[in-house]
Amino acid sequence: MAYRRSLHSLTRHGAAIISATSPSLQPLNLITQAQTLVTLCEAPDPTDPRTRRGLLDAPPRNLTSIFRPDVPQNRLFASTGGGESEDDSEDEESADEAGGDDDVSNVTLRGKGKEYTPEEKEQLAADIGYKVVGPLERTDRVFKPYELVFAVVQVGSHQFKVSNRDSIFVERLKFCEVNDKIILNKVMLLGSSTQTIVGRPILPEAAVHAVVEEHALDAKVIIFKKKRRKNYRRCKGHRQELTKLRITNIEGIEKPEYVEPVKPTLPPKPKAQKCAPTKTRLETKKPEKVTLSA
Repeated sequence: MAYRRSLHSLTRHGAAIISATSPSLQPLNLITQAQTLVTLCEAPDPTDPRTRRGLLDAPPRNLTSIFRPDVPQNRLFASTGGGESEDDSEDEESADEAGGDDDVSNVTLRGKGKEYTPEEKEQLAADIGYKVVGPLERTDRVFKPYELVFAVVQVGSHQFKVSNRDSIFVERLKFCEVNDKIILNKVMLLGSSTQTIVGRPILPEAAVHAVVEEHALDAKVIIFKKKRRKNYRRCKGHRQELTKLRITNIEGIEKPEYVEPVKPTLPPKPKAQKCAPTKTRLETKKPEKVTLSA
């Protein structure tokens, strides 16, 4: 206890000595909160020369700026002009990036708005597995009777077993329109009633001709995502773009003649003759009379 008292008195005397020797460390005159509010809220004096120079025309400062100078006073909210300035800056940056893309004509992205050259279209179509021949004319007779030949073709990442006059749905083909004639050149197998040809993995001399009938959308698929205990649920729908193709011809194999099956004719059955029904009488024997002699 005595030690604490001596330490307190020593600290007090030391502070008095330091304040007496150094005038720069004089304590500041404390002002009350009421005086601060009066000073901040009072109107500027028009006779003050600083008012003429426009130094006191600004609105009164916040109390936080006086007592907490380290706290930043410029606060940006979603509804203030700061957000608009940020959006404007982002728009300017995006415009600058777009301008840079226009300057570099050789570098382009794979998007819907990209314009492909004929060579690029042909190369991309060959990678998928088809080649565009041209539009279907009214004078073309591409649809033929059914033939006893089938083929296995690859379009994109899918394989289909097709015959003449069959229709298949594939993923949307980019560079073809409705009523265009195309050739499916990735033929993996050919077969008929007499022979079978298997490719390793593709038959180079085989081809399957088809006509684009329509571009359509598949049935909607619901995609639902959920995370437990996270209040996260997302439900989305997707409809895959499809292209309908009509197979018109298969080349690369000998086609046997198709003979329509004939139903065998049975000889006519002989008609049965109708006879008149005959009535048969049943003969019944009469009992003989027995005479008894007396």
